[in-house]
Amino acid sequence: MTYWLVKRILGSVLRYFYRVRAEGLENVPKTGPVILASNHLSFSDSIFLPMVLPRRITFVAKAEYFEDPKTAWFFRGLGQIPIKRGGGSDARRALDSARDVLVGGGLFGIYPEGTRSPDGRLYKGHTGVARIALGTKAPVLAVAMIGTREAQPIGQVKPSPFRRITIRFSRPLEFTHLGDRTDPLALRQVTDEIMFELRALSGQTYVDRYCKRVSEDAAPPVTARVATVDDVLAAIPPTLDPAPAFGGVASAPGRAVATA
Repeated sequence: MTYWLVKRILGSVLRYFYRVRAEGLENVPKTGPVILASNHLSFSDSIFLPMVLPRRITFVAKAEYFEDPKTAWFFRGLGQIPIKRGGGSDARRALDSARDVLVGGGLFGIYPEGTRSPDGRLYKGHTGVARIALGTKAPVLAVAMIGTREAQPIGQVKPSPFRRITIRFSRPLEFTHLGDRTDPLALRQVTDEIMFELRALSGQTYVDRYCKRVSEDAAPPVTARVATVDDVLAAIPPTLDPAPAFGGVASAPGRAVATA
């Protein structure tokens, strides 16, 4: 209930201030377990992606987002599960959470790079997405977020309005031919195939190394908090007209397109 309420409220704000274009949305199965593996450019990726999906999506998010009661409801409302960053038991809990969602026939979202790209390039994927895919036999759709970095780059609290956001979905990637394999070679093969699909969809330059998290002193000095609706409204020049509302359907060569 909370998820759909938050989505409705955010959808009203986003459709007023942004032009969101979804390509290949028809590739997302209407039912059954599905993994959406996305590139990660901005905090707002986790806001724009749920807005275009007709199904509820669940993410694993860092636990710090849930420590402040003022923002915890927001992240729970977006269908995110709190997990502390780190290896060992924390990583296992994240994998268990993903399996629970998928076994229940749900939609699970994951960022294989593990953190936001500091420079807009696509970095080597961690193999967690492959472990989930091989362990659950769920199909994987690569999802390319385009334009979110310009709308809200790392270190910027207030998102910039009137930006074009494009979200591209690949066809389902199936890995059932690998059977029950979970050896390092199979995990890397699956992960690389997903990342190469992401590169093709997003047009990003691929970097064959893991992305390092941006340190606090590498980003502009801002107060760490979540941008609110008031922040968005305050950033809107009063003389400009808002972007068209969500809901129209258009077409693009070789791909169905929905505008949101």
